Amino acid sequence: MMELRYNPLIGEWVMVSSVRETRPWQPSNQCPFDEGNEETGTGWRFLILPNRFPMLTPNAPETHKVDGFRARRSLGYCFVIVETPKHDLSDLHEIPLEDLTLVLRGVRDKMRELEEVSFIRYIYFFRNKGKEIGVSLTHPHSQMYALPYVPLRVRLELRNMRRYMKRTGKCLLCSVLEEEVKLSERVLYANSDYYVIKPYYSMWPYEVHVIPRRHVQKMTQLSDGELTTLADALRVTTAILDNVLGRDMPYIMALHQGPVKNDESYHMHVEFYPMLRDANKLKYAAGVEWGLWTFTYDSSPEDKARELKETCRKVSQSLKPMGGCT
Repeated sequence: MMELRYNPLIGEWVMVSSVRETRPWQPSNQCPFDEGNEETGTGWRFLILPNRFPMLTPNAPETHKVDGFRARRSLGYCFVIVETPKHDLSDLHEIPLEDLTLVLRGVRDKMRELEEVSFIRYIYFFRNKGKEIGVSLTHPHSQMYALPYVPLRVRLELRNMRRYMKRTGKCLLCSVLEEEVKLSERVLYANSDYYVIKPYYSMWPYEVHVIPRRHVQKMTQLSDGELTTLADALRVTTAILDNVLGRDMPYIMALHQGPVKNDESYHMHVEFYPMLRDANKLKYAAGVEWGLWTFTYDSSPEDKARELKETCRKVSQSLKPMGGCT
């Protein structure tokens, strides 16, 4: 079965796909993303492959109609981005800047193609890392979903950004960034095009956001130069996260961008949700977080920002970034 089912209580779609039950965990003797396998071939620096176990497909079957409920076809695309032929790299900061820039260019160009598909309304680029959050294949990779609707989280952000711009004539995230830079205590790193910050309103203990200085809505609008500096900011961010607790950090990386139908009020940004609160303890989303969608914060963002700032200064000595830690 594959279909989208509508939850009328919150106004959001649920992706149903029984093919996901058969997706593999890391095989003991081989990785399907390694160079030279049937699916990957040889002589590549990165690959964008169709996900063999998708939630969405351009050839989605018809829905099973049930009286009193809404469903729609799971039209869309799911891709896996294999970021490097090297299986054992721990994270983005171990991928050379030039190579990671090429990956981001490939993602941007694929997004431009997908924006031309008539039924695509939103494109989501994300990365999962760590067995703690259920990653089934450890080869460095990210994913991209092209959806036939705009997700609830983005609709909420867009609504608030529209209201703020209508009321003030300014971009909401530009104003947030202006205040963060003015205070500086939660700014971790800056290069010519991006800031890396520990948000005032963080939900996760070591949550970090990468925010463009330029008011830009979507990744498809970024220049080649802005993709290079984005690659730099992402490399610095993962280096910080993988060193702040002296161990690899499991996390989710999520690109928040505007819908395919552009809205000038939106401001693109990348959010990292690290899953540890200290070296040996996970931060669980439990009763309050799931039941109310209200996050609890067990420390203070300012305390964690100090840890992250110190770590940034340490990793920058070997990473040689394009900007500077603050």
